[in-house]
Amino acid sequence: MLSAFLYHYRYVKVIQREYHILVQLKWRDNRVGTLWYNGNIYTLDREGEKVEAVFVEDGKIVATGTEEKIRNQFKVTKEYNLKGNSMYPGFVDSHLHLIGHGEKLSRLDLSEMTSSEEIIAALKEKIKVAETGEWIIGEGWNENQLADRKIFHRHELDAISSENPMMLTRVCRHAVIVNSKALQLANINFNTVNPVGGVIVKDDKGEPTGYLLDTAQELVKSVIPAVSESYLERTLNASIDDCLRLGLVGGHSEDMNYYGGFERTFNTFKKVLNGKEKKFRTNLLIHHEVVSDMHKLGYTFGPLNDWIDIGAVKMFADGALGGRTALLSHPYNDAPDTSGVAIHSLPELKKLVKKAREYEMPVAIHVIGDLAFQYAVEAIEEFPPIEGQRDRLIHAQILREELIDRAVKLPLILDIQPRFVATDFPWVIERIGEANMKSCYAWKTLLNKGFHCAGGSDAPIEPVDPLLGIHAAVTRKNSPSLDSPAYSLSEALSVFEAVSLFTTGSAFAIGQESTRGKIIEGHLADFTVFDRDLFNIPEDDIVNAKVVMTIVDNTVMYEGEL
Repeated sequence: MLSAFLYHYRYVKVIQREYHILVQLKWRDNRVGTLWYNGNIYTLDREGEKVEAVFVEDGKIVATGTEEKIRNQFKVTKEYNLKGNSMYPGFVDSHLHLIGHGEKLSRLDLSEMTSSEEIIAALKEKIKVAETGEWIIGEGWNENQLADRKIFHRHELDAISSENPMMLTRVCRHAVIVNSKALQLANINFNTVNPVGGVIVKDDKGEPTGYLLDTAQELVKSVIPAVSESYLERTLNASIDDCLRLGLVGGHSEDMNYYGGFERTFNTFKKVLNGKEKKFRTNLLIHHEVVSDMHKLGYTFGPLNDWIDIGAVKMFADGALGGRTALLSHPYNDAPDTSGVAIHSLPELKKLVKKAREYEMPVAIHVIGDLAFQYAVEAIEEFPPIEGQRDRLIHAQILREELIDRAVKLPLILDIQPRFVATDFPWVIERIGEANMKSCYAWKTLLNKGFHCAGGSDAPIEPVDPLLGIHAAVTRKNSPSLDSPAYSLSEALSVFEAVSLFTTGSAFAIGQESTRGKIIEGHLADFTVFDRDLFNIPEDDIVNAKVVMTIVDNTVMYEGEL
């Protein structure tokens, strides 16, 4: 009896084993793809979770697990040995200006200059090779990093050139300095009044100084000759190549209202992001001034193809802290005569939000000051998004505790730029006032309150390198040097939280959390590979990590030289 039972048991086990082998062979016949293995592969599904290997078919993750299991289960036709390097879900910048970043790469870059003399010398060199009448445009000056904190007067630029119109854009892109030639071409003079949402700074005699804030910039920008289509393509290509070099597989970009209108700019994105030479996941925010043009052309909110999504309606509630145009609920500590600038009044902002809802679109509102944040919250409360959509408030730097508690009840994403901590401190304390800083740049508080946050650079305002943002979020420091001071350390994020901003956070911001942002079954095969494990190195070493590979759609779009 026992021998018969053992015989039957062994027979059943043989059948089960043979069936299992047949199933494996069936899978091997049907699933053909790429194996990624031999590295620290972080899923970002849970903190610290790693897998040994990843199998990809047709640009999607089919399975994760041990290398042996995957080799036995699937037919591997291509494989990548990570050689001990660390792989993460592809990093995505949740807020940048792709064409603007490309322009910064090609124009005169003033962002790293630390003295007025250095800026003047650079402009003089630029004039030497410029043609008469050619526009001279410099990007990224920041008076807070100059020893004398100089904001140039137009006469100082006139001394460099009175024949070439000149425009220097502040790092925040909410202010410019121009020379007299540029003012003349824009017909700005003693009698010109401030446009709505902008300021023409004048001296005590009423003469323009050349310093233009927020919408006043457009008076000059409108007379700059339109760039060519080839310029746009070249600039966008350069920008995306740089993003890929730095480990970014995608970005949420706002460019649609600055280069000749929606159609012209949108066509540039479609031409460059063709899925062949260039693979890069792009979500395009649509400026409220061109959203009607977009719909007239037959485009609607949502994915256009694998590379381009049409995103939220972008609008500005206020300006920036650098030019004191961020809208505060109190006077500026270092300029008590102003509380900032409302780009739109509260009723106007509500009308814009209502317009977006009529198009069945979410909104993405630029808010830096606490009163601007309040305006945006009130507008969204009155006109909430349709079911399933999420709005986003971009920057959310200067806040009040009661505003945070109010906003968390809404279907909102907070789109933060951690790198602002590194560049705004310590001067922002003087500008806002120590007593008003408690709920400012409060990334940890926002996460603890339950907000979903995404991480961006606002490039070209800040460097597009995501590691700089991660480092700033984790250390709250200006630089990785040991003696660099840290600001509001209670608001520092863990490395996992900071990396999540650029992976799961960016995916959630556009409703793509079920297919992007993690290395798990069913997600897109977009990966960023670094030469070191970001979770197990000194925090100040994060900025030294080198990109080994940037992979989009299971295609290596950048490979570093190591």
